[in-house]
Amino acid sequence: MKYLAGYSEQLIMQAGQLLAENRLGSFLQQKYPLRHEIKTDKALYDFTMEIKNGFLRTAPPLSRVMYDGKIHAALNALGCHTFVSRVQGGRLKAKNEIRVAAVFREAPPEFLKMIVVHELAHLKEKEHNKAFYKLCEYMEPAYYQLEFDARLFLTQLEKEKGTAAWDLTPSIYR
Repeated sequence: MKYLAGYSEQLIMQAGQLLAENRLGSFLQQKYPLRHEIKTDKALYDFTMEIKNGFLRTAPPLSRVMYDGKIHAALNALGCHTFVSRVQGGRLKAKNEIRVAAVFREAPPEFLKMIVVHELAHLKEKEHNKAFYKLCEYMEPAYYQLEFDARLFLTQLEKEKGTAAWDLTPSIYR
């Protein structure tokens, strides 16, 4: 239950019971029956820019958005926002990149949106503080529930295969 660390004991027990009874997968499939169609990095970039333009027009531009097979959900990262400054000639150039864990290529659209919203919020707020989470909720009102459910999703994937979640294709969507 490493993905649920930090949640209340009651929630962890409920999730553990669903997992032990082999009902967590069907619970998630019933709640989130669809997978998204955003499979390529270009489609992910377009999806991300649509959200950014809708909520964060004045935020710094994004140079790259991609799925990344090297991001390990077990290391408590579902996505990654990087900010790189480089000197080119006499000018300072800044680049913002967003990388999403590859396991979310086969996830419900709600989970992908939650991760993109989280990483976009880092354009305005670098730290995970109150303002950061308020911005996440502004862009996705169900943010907290989706984050919890995405962690349940990872827990189910890990149980199915007995390996780290980033190596999996979710069988609940086959």
